[in-house]
Amino acid sequence: MKKILCLSLFACASLMAENDLDAIKVELQKQKETTKKLEVKLYELEQLQKSGSRNTSASFSQNAYLPDIALILNMSALSRDVSNSDYEQSSIPAFIPKGSIHLPFNKNRGFNLNYAEVAMHSVVDPYFEAFAMFHLHPDAFEIGEAYVQTTSLPYALRIKAGKFKSNFGRINAKHQHSWHFDTQPIIYKALFGPDGISDAGVQLQWIAPTDTYLMFGAEALQGTNARSFGDTEKNNLYVGYIKTSQDFGDDLSVLAGVSIAHGKNTTHHNTDVYGIDLTMREQLGSYSSVIWQSEFLQRDKNEGVKTIKQAGLYSELVYQYNNNYSGGVRYDAITKNEINNLKRYTAMVEYKPFPMSRLRLSYSYDKTKIIAGERKNINEVMVSLNIAAGAHGAHDY
Repeated sequence: MKKILCLSLFACASLMAENDLDAIKVELQKQKETTKKLEVKLYELEQLQKSGSRNTSASFSQNAYLPDIALILNMSALSRDVSNSDYEQSSIPAFIPKGSIHLPFNKNRGFNLNYAEVAMHSVVDPYFEAFAMFHLHPDAFEIGEAYVQTTSLPYALRIKAGKFKSNFGRINAKHQHSWHFDTQPIIYKALFGPDGISDAGVQLQWIAPTDTYLMFGAEALQGTNARSFGDTEKNNLYVGYIKTSQDFGDDLSVLAGVSIAHGKNTTHHNTDVYGIDLTMREQLGSYSSVIWQSEFLQRDKNEGVKTIKQAGLYSELVYQYNNNYSGGVRYDAITKNEINNLKRYTAMVEYKPFPMSRLRLSYSYDKTKIIAGERKNINEVMVSLNIAAGAHGAHDY
């Protein structure tokens, strides 16, 4: 009996060893195949680099570059001491006429599904990458951005072409869900509308070969932004900017920029908008920081009989306590206009249970709106929820 038991155990052990050996052989074969594929790809890339040829159809497989896709959902619950109908008929003197204010975000008292954004990014080939952002509103669909940009131009050059948000100023190129506050700065809304400068065109950027970051940019756009431009018989809007940044020690970073936008308005005369921005970030700890961000914008709008000069600014201070909690305050003002003392004050606190989700509570006191011929001081309390799912790149601060 003992002999039979021993023989059985030996047979089982041999069978298990044989199964393990087979599994190892299979895994080794897979590794060999993977290594062979990598060697082929390495050889192709080396040959491509040596030849400098742009004909990559035989050596480049786009299957290896499936697009990154992300879904962003933005919603809010809102309390405002002005009715929806009155708010939609409000105006900002000399900027936004009565009844023409556009409210894509946080429109109604009660609940708002502001938008669902589908963002896509993919490497096209060794020379281009493509981006697309589609906005799905409750009653509309729009192409927020859709463009290609180069990845391998010499001399630190980069070209972008398609429909994109201009790099004018600091906040214009950012999407609404990446702002520190849920509402757009008043001066941006007054000069450019809720979408900012977002248009079809081409952009050229160059990073200077200096120790300090220094970037020069120029854009030629169609000029469909009717708030300040809008003469679209041909492309009429040109944007230029210089941006720089400098680190002071290990903890303080300073970013600054100057911008100019020049184009034709709906009266076929020139409009010039000048901007200056400054952002300072002090790192207090591994996950704690303070960010101070400010912009000043001025518009000179020629309407034929006269040139209207207007200006405004915003300044915001945000304290990030840790990965989960932060808070901030912002001051908005129209500083030069036919009616002055147009101001808004905003405070917010937010909780991030995880980097891809955000819950924010904010309060604003708005003194910029004219309703029924009189300036109305508006109190607003908002709770907003933002969710980002999928492969979504990090936003800059």
